[in-house]
Amino acid sequence: MSYPPKLNAIIALFSDLPDAEKRETLIAYADQARSQEPKEGETFDLEDIRKDEECTDTVAVFLRLDEQGGAHFRVTLGPQVQTLTKAMSSILCKGLDGITPEEVLAIPADFVPKIVGAELVRLRSQTVYYLLTRMKGVAKVWLNRRRSEAAEGEDSPA
Repeated sequence: MSYPPKLNAIIALFSDLPDAEKRETLIAYADQARSQEPKEGETFDLEDIRKDEECTDTVAVFLRLDEQGGAHFRVTLGPQVQTLTKAMSSILCKGLDGITPEEVLAIPADFVPKIVGAELVRLRSQTVYYLLTRMKGVAKVWLNRRRSEAAEGEDSPA
């Protein structure tokens, strides 16, 4: 599977790092999590704000589609969210930026161990996949709504 170019660049960066440097780089990405939050005045096509059992605090995933159909995610994390989730929010917002919702759904999760390392995947399996699962869920809801609206439009008399 080829990954979107931005995500592929992040995977390549992490693939060559020893585990200690992977952890340092993950912390650097976690420190950038706030820059992935919605900006003042931004509007979104879909907002998913909730606290799930597998997460320590509320996570909000926002999706905006541009005129070409490219998806742009923003994420707001509660103060108790773990460092690894913060790092994944930055990685995914940057790595998935501009691809279509269909492409988001098609991305396999097999890249995650390449980024976080096998040990962290084993220790934090729910955490490392949580945001990717949420983003895929938002993309799927948006696609389902679009299909529903298109079907309703076909049923409307001209």
